[in-house]
Amino acid sequence: MNDTSNKPVFFSVHDIHAYYGESYIVQGVSFNVHEGEILALLGRNGAGKTSTLRAIARLADPELKSGEIWLDHQPLHEMKSYQASQAGVGLVPEDRRIIQGLTVEENLKLAQIAPPHGWSIERIFELFPRLKERRKQEGTTLSGGEQQMLAIGRALARDLKLLLLDEPYEGLAPVIVQEIERTLREIKELGITTIIVEQNAVAALKLADRAVILDTGNVVFDGTAQEVLDNEQLREEYLAI
Repeated sequence: MNDTSNKPVFFSVHDIHAYYGESYIVQGVSFNVHEGEILALLGRNGAGKTSTLRAIARLADPELKSGEIWLDHQPLHEMKSYQASQAGVGLVPEDRRIIQGLTVEENLKLAQIAPPHGWSIERIFELFPRLKERRKQEGTTLSGGEQQMLAIGRALARDLKLLLLDEPYEGLAPVIVQEIERTLREIKELGITTIIVEQNAVAALKLADRAVILDTGNVVFDGTAQEVLDNEQLREEYLAI
């Protein structure tokens, strides 16, 4: 893994508090990420991981009540979701949100309707040869792994600075997980910063540079991924592994 300790902070979350209605979900979460780093955001079910990702992407739910979110000196906390997307945030949700009735190619083209544009469709097909083979196939008829590739490709079709992945390995065969991991390593080499939420904590930790663990909406660990892998007590208490 690359040493990012001497790099300036590229993305930061400072003391964010977020609610679903009256439910206090994210309770003062803070962490930093360096440019080109992969951060594993981990915790048990209900810890606030997905809510934190959604707050970063500036989705309406959960509602961000206070705190600051900065990406490359841009105040995401002051933005709407479409503005955060324009600023370089790409969220790949757990359900992937492939648009029904559109082909693979049309899903990618739709992501490029409004500027700023990112990768060309042909470049995305170079990263995902399977998608090129299925470019005329309806996106919702792809396998789970292929849909995940399409969802990541759609994020890359924008001018991406921060990739947010929510449960990217969910329901995928081990061989497909390995292919997604290979892709994420290639994306990392290109300098794209990534935050990954994943129940398969060991797989995420082996991929990541650093890890943040949440418990009931609070940060209980912030350090290297290797520290988590080496700390059995920490893994048992907060990750059940």
